[in-house]
Amino acid sequence: MSKSVYSKDYKEIIERLKTARIEAGLAQQEIADKLGKPQSYISKIESGERRLDVAEIKKFAVIYKKDISFFIK
Repeated sequence: MSKSVYSKDYKEIIERLKTARIEAGLAQQEIADKLGKPQSYISKIESGERRLDVAEIKKFAVIYKKDISFFIK
């Protein structure tokens, strides 16, 4: 039985983040440009390689025009 580093709740946040980006019709590169980060930053977040903090989730919420509660239900 393998143990996940991330909880089920965190994985759901990541899925909502990806969903919001797709619904906004934005590519990873476009988001990275808005944040002043490389595209790999977005890729690593969406794949679970890089962990997000609340301040970062807030930035994504603004870009995707979603309330922060959308991500942390």
